[in-house]
Amino acid sequence: MRAIWKGAVSFGLVNVPVRLYSATENHDVQFRQVHREDGGRIKYKRTCSIDGEEVAYDDIAKGYETEDGDMVVLTDEDFKDLPSKSSKEINVEKFVPTEQIDPMLLDKSYYLEPDKTATKPYVLLREALESEGRMAVVTVSIRTRMTMAVLRVREGVIVMQTMLWPDEIRRPDFAHVDDAGEATDKEMAMAKLLIEQLAGDFEADDYEDDYAIALQELVKAKVEGGEVRAPAAKAEESGEVVDLLAALAKSVEKAKASRGEAPSKPAAKASDDKPATKAAAKKTTAKKSAAKKTTAKKATKKAS
Repeated sequence: MRAIWKGAVSFGLVNVPVRLYSATENHDVQFRQVHREDGGRIKYKRTCSIDGEEVAYDDIAKGYETEDGDMVVLTDEDFKDLPSKSSKEINVEKFVPTEQIDPMLLDKSYYLEPDKTATKPYVLLREALESEGRMAVVTVSIRTRMTMAVLRVREGVIVMQTMLWPDEIRRPDFAHVDDAGEATDKEMAMAKLLIEQLAGDFEADDYEDDYAIALQELVKAKVEGGEVRAPAAKAEESGEVVDLLAALAKSVEKAKASRGEAPSKPAAKASDDKPATKAAAKKTTAKKSAAKKTTAKKATKKAS
C-alpha cells in the first residue's frame, strides 16, 4: 500500500506521527463506452451550452446554479476567502462510547500506521480505546477541507473513518409505515421463531459478489476465445509537402484524357540537357576528324 497522507494524532500532550492508507478498494469491473461496430472509444468534448464552442480547461470555472436556474460564477479569488485549513494533525476532540456513533454517519475508512519512533504511544492509544470501549472523535484536514472523523480499533490497527455532517443524513418520511399499526402477539411470535431459525454469527467470508465473479469469467472467456478487438492505429499525418505545380499538371493531363487528347510529352530537365548536348558535340567532332583522315588518304594514293 502507498501512504496518501502524513501527519500526527494529537491528544493532550501526546503526539503520534502516522501515515494514512486507504483501507478499502473498489473491485467493480470498469467499462468504457465504445463504438459497437469497431470497439473504438467514445470521446467527449467540453462545449459551452450557449455558443456551442469547445472550451479549454483554462477557461473552465466553477458555477453554482440557483433555484431559479441562474448561474453564479465563482473565481479562484472567491475561494481564497472561504474558511479552509491545511493541517497535518488529527486532533482528538472527545473520547465517546462506541454505541453513541451512528453507523449512518461513517464514510470512508483509512488505516493509521505509526512511525517506527512512535510505536509506543500508538499502542497506548490503541489499548486505551479498546479497554474503555470508546471511539475518539477527531477533526482532520484532508485536501484543505476540515472534516469530522472517528478513531477506532480493528484487528490491532487504529482505523480512522471520516464522518458525514449531521445535515447530510436524510430523514425518512414514510407516514404509511406508522399507519400499519402494531403487530399482534401471534405475528410477533412467528417473527421471533423465524429469527431464531436464521440466527448465527456474521462471517464476511461467507459472502461473495457473484455478479462480479461471473462478469470477470465472461470477459476472460471472450479473451481466451479471441473475441477481442485491437485498438486501431492512429493515422499518421503525412510530412510530405504537396507540390502545387505537380498537382496542376496532373489535373491538366486528366482533363486532356477526358477529352480524348494525347498526353503531353514530359519536358526534359535542364540538368539532363547539358550532358546530351556535350555528347552530340563529341559525336560531331569525331565525324569531322574521320572525314579529314579519309580525304588525306585519298590524296596520298593519287599522288603515288
